[in-house]
Amino acid sequence: MSMTESVGAAPAPPAPSDAILQVEHVSKSFGPVLALRDVNLYLRRGEVLGLVGDNGAGKSTLCKIICGFHRPDSGTIRLEGKEIHLRSVQDARRHGIDTVYQDLALVPQLPIYSNLFLGREATLGGPLRLLARSRMRKVAEDYLQAIKVSVPSVNADVETLSGGQRQAVAVARATRSQVKVLLLDEPLAAMGARESALIIDLIKDLAAKGQSMIVVDHNYTHLFQLCDRLAILQEGVITFDRLVADTSLQELTEYMVNEYRRQVDTGRGERADGAGSH
Repeated sequence: MSMTESVGAAPAPPAPSDAILQVEHVSKSFGPVLALRDVNLYLRRGEVLGLVGDNGAGKSTLCKIICGFHRPDSGTIRLEGKEIHLRSVQDARRHGIDTVYQDLALVPQLPIYSNLFLGREATLGGPLRLLARSRMRKVAEDYLQAIKVSVPSVNADVETLSGGQRQAVAVARATRSQVKVLLLDEPLAAMGARESALIIDLIKDLAAKGQSMIVVDHNYTHLFQLCDRLAILQEGVITFDRLVADTSLQELTEYMVNEYRRQVDTGRGERADGAGSH
């Protein structure tokens, strides 16, 4: 079927044996608004999956369910084949699911090494529990070097870094804690070509090491640079799921334009996403 055809919900894709995350028949309503109506999605180990959709399609709601911020009304989430029930963002992190948002949640006035350990600081023994700063600096240096992130010094305050370096530090903080699934919200937003290349290389290197990621981005060019596979979410349901190698930027653009026209013609247009504008 051509991507230019208007389609309804895609059949539930069979989860491959190397799937690390499975979302099965997930629905979510906010009062009268049906944000997600029957979402089926999977993520392979070491795969970068791009999540595509217009404003109001349900992307934010789906991501917030995966990261524990919202609970689904129905459906199942499986991690490494085991069903999990996420009760909070902290609970999701304990399971190995984390998110890097556009605002990065870094503390600009603190050095890089402190941000990498934020909320998980290493301490020295004794009743006062002093911060083990030397140990944290060493671990930060070794880890940033291992994932090929170049910074002036781990002692440099985050506010002195470029946008691309800050994004890299935010990603490094999430992946340092052995995260299994990482969600990235607009990771290349407002970046120039040089800084975008830094993050693209980082994401590809992490994927090559086995890190599984879901990328939400409105820029289709970014998605084709970053992702192995694309899933399109429209009106609260996955309508298309295809490998990047099997499609093109032109086909994706035509599909999204046709879907928007179909929604306008049927009087739906943009609908509210109960968790935000994604």
